Formats: sequence, C-alpha cells, structure tokens
Amino acid sequence: MSASTVSRQFARAALRTTARNTFATSSRQAFRQNGRRFYSSEPPKSSSSSTLVYLAGAAVAGAAGFYFYSQGGVAGTKVFNPTKEDYQKVYNEIAKLLEEHDEYDDGSYGPVLLRLAWHASGTFDKETGTGGSNGATMRFSPEGDHGANAGLKHARDFLEPVKAKFPWISYSDLWIIGGVAAVQEMQGPTIPFRPGRQDRDAAACTPDGRLPDASKGTNHLRDIFYRMGFNDQEIVALAGAHALGRCHTDRSGFDGPWTFSPTVLTNDYYSLLLNEKWQYRKWDGPQQFQDAKTKSLMMLPADYALIQDKAMKPWVEKYAKDNNLFFKDFAAVVTKLFELGVPFKQDTEKIIFTPTNA
Repeated sequence: MSASTVSRQFARAALRTTARNTFATSSRQAFRQNGRRFYSSEPPKSSSSSTLVYLAGAAVAGAAGFYFYSQGGVAGTKVFNPTKEDYQKVYNEIAKLLEEHDEYDDGSYGPVLLRLAWHASGTFDKETGTGGSNGATMRFSPEGDHGANAGLKHARDFLEPVKAKFPWISYSDLWIIGGVAAVQEMQGPTIPFRPGRQDRDAAACTPDGRLPDASKGTNHLRDIFYRMGFNDQEIVALAGAHALGRCHTDRSGFDGPWTFSPTVLTNDYYSLLLNEKWQYRKWDGPQQFQDAKTKSLMMLPADYALIQDKAMKPWVEKYAKDNNLFFKDFAAVVTKLFELGVPFKQDTEKIIFTPTNA
C-alpha cells in the first residue's frame, strides 16, 4: 500500500471520528464546520465484471443461495446456506469499498448506495403487491432507464465486485445491505436486516411513475407514499435521507447538496429547511430553492412543501429539535421501506450488522 493511500485512509478515519465526536459534544455550527465538505462531481471509474454468472430469477429459498457458476471453462451449480456471519462479511466488504473509494461526489458512494436501495424498494404498490425490494428489477430495461433511476448504474456497478465475491447472495438482498451499510457507515442509526429476497426477471419490472417527483408538492407525495403504506409522519422521516448526497444536472436536472455535510447523516436537513431563508435559484435549470446566505445549498420543491403543509410541518420541527427522535423514526421507516413486497419466511431472523466505524 502506497504512502499516499495510507495517508488518505488515515485522514478519512480521523475525519469520521471528528464528525461523530463533534456532533455529540459541540454546537451544530461547530459540527457543520468540521463535517466533510468536498464538492465534486467526477464520474466514477467503471468496475470490472464478474466471472461468476448468477442466474436471474434463480431460486433463493429463504436465505439459501442457488446459483450457476462458470470458472475455468467448467460450469456447475452450488447451493449455499449463509449464516449471520456470512451476511456480516458482505456488509464488511461493502464498508471496505466505501472506505477505499473516495473518488465519487463528496467523497463517498454511500449516498448513491442508499438511493439505490430506496428506489429499488419504493416501487411497491400495496394494492397489487407488485414492486418493492424483492426482485432487483432495476437491472433491466425499462425500469433501469426510468428518469427517477438516472445515475443509479454507478451504485449497481459499485456493488458488482461484492456480488462476484459472494455469488450466493441475491442482487435484491445485496442492494439492501448496501443501503444499510451506507446509513450505518455515514454515522446513522442501526438498520435491522432480514434476508430472503429473490431476484426476478424483466417481466416483473414496474411501470414508470411510482417514485416521487421532486418538482411537486405534498398532494403528490401522499399519492406516492400512501400507495406504499406510509403515513405523513413516515413521509417526513424518510425525507431526512436528503441530509445525504446531492442532485446532479445530468440526472434529475437539479443541482447541489441539501446540507453542509452530505456524507454524514444528521437532522441538519430539517433544521436548515426551517431556519435558513430559501429563495428561488436564478438559473436555466428546473425550479429549485437555494439558501440566501451562502447560495451553496439547495432544497427541492417537494422539500419546501413539507414546511408549507400543516400536517407535515410539525414533524419537521420535531426532527429539527431532536436528532435522537429523528434517528429512531428514520431507522423504523427505512426498515419498513426496505422490506416492502418481500415474502419473508415467518421465522426469518433480523440481523444487526456491526458497523466498521463503531
């Protein structure tokens, strides 16, 4: 390992510790000043493809992986019954890659991994039972080409080396573990995980329009989230994920981060939404808000609508005042989101992953 690599990893580890300790003991302003604040939009390097060929739609009974493989010109099948320790190894591999690859966006693939898990799950329709995290159908067109999923190929490609190393795991479970690892490794709350998702083929792709449109208001948000089985409080809690990451003009058309620390999960999204003065950005892109003070942050119309809605604003205020409450509710609603549409066996046990930054 080169000296520059060691130096970079040491600096990143120190920064994580600083961010966590500062958040726990210092003022919010001090945390903002010490949080990770690297704004870049360099495209990620493409990852290598696997020599192991997973059969899309192969049987994954419970937590058992059944897959075809091809190595050295010899083909065969294997059945693997993973343990909690095996799933922890998958988590650890993702966490390791998050640590090693800091070339994406603000220094972490974490936000885009969370977005992948979110969008894979958020297609669920409680009336028809279609969509949800069971299937990983975003691997196929047309779902992978839906406008709301623009840019998520970066996350899918990032996880391909993990799939190659652990070919027994379904893409559906892998993407959700990626989301769990993203939350936990970015200083967020513990997210329980239950395995057993099965990959499906292109015939199970969901229609376009099932994910939220950031240009619309709370009536639209209710239409989208009520369809999945969420209520107003849960809608606001899920919106807290916007503390992480940024928008890109070549994907959603919008531009910029929501917070000053886009790779550390806190309740800053809510406090900024309430306390900053927001004005329309003057530019050639779609309508969005920017903070009047620094003009470096943005809010989407769907974000701003939360504080204009009489039923939702009180939850924004509660989460802005209480990070512990936000973490508790966020963990609960993300767990619910990640399990939408999954026919778990009744005795499927929840796994609590140990974060590498613990």
